Amino acid sequence: MKSQGASKNEANNAAQTAPAAKAVAETVAEAAPVKVEIDFSNVEVEPLFEDMVDFETFSKSDFRAVKVKECEAVPKSKKLLKFVLDDGSGEDRVILSGIHDYYEPEELVGKTLIAITNLPPRKMMGIDSCGMIISATHLVEGREGLNVLIVDDKIPAGAKLY
Repeated sequence: MKSQGASKNEANNAAQTAPAAKAVAETVAEAAPVKVEIDFSNVEVEPLFEDMVDFETFSKSDFRAVKVKECEAVPKSKKLLKFVLDDGSGEDRVILSGIHDYYEPEELVGKTLIAITNLPPRKMMGIDSCGMIISATHLVEGREGLNVLIVDDKIPAGAKLY
């Protein structure tokens, strides 16, 4: 059986540690990510293609994770952004993408994106674009929306997608 002094000490210790425990719990609660609910009820997406693509044709597409080293607006273009990308090959890859209506260049620097890397180069505004950044498009209340596929930064540059 505990003495009255021991019981008082336990009560005092509990009273002193309770505020600290509460502060720690509040800090943890503040640090926890907040899940934001998104209303997709007014979003339209294109119907799925009815034409099938055989596996051999699909497997010829080389989708890779790419790290954005640099991104800038293309002079004299309202839509184009010029990406300098690390595709894991040791050589910088330049891809132009018409997404400036949706993103400012500085938002994308350092991000890990998905690109198709085996398209033939295509000259745009005098610059060879060597691939395509993959995006998702949709309509929201009749206006086009676009989101670049941004993936986990733990995925290394050059990782192949299947």
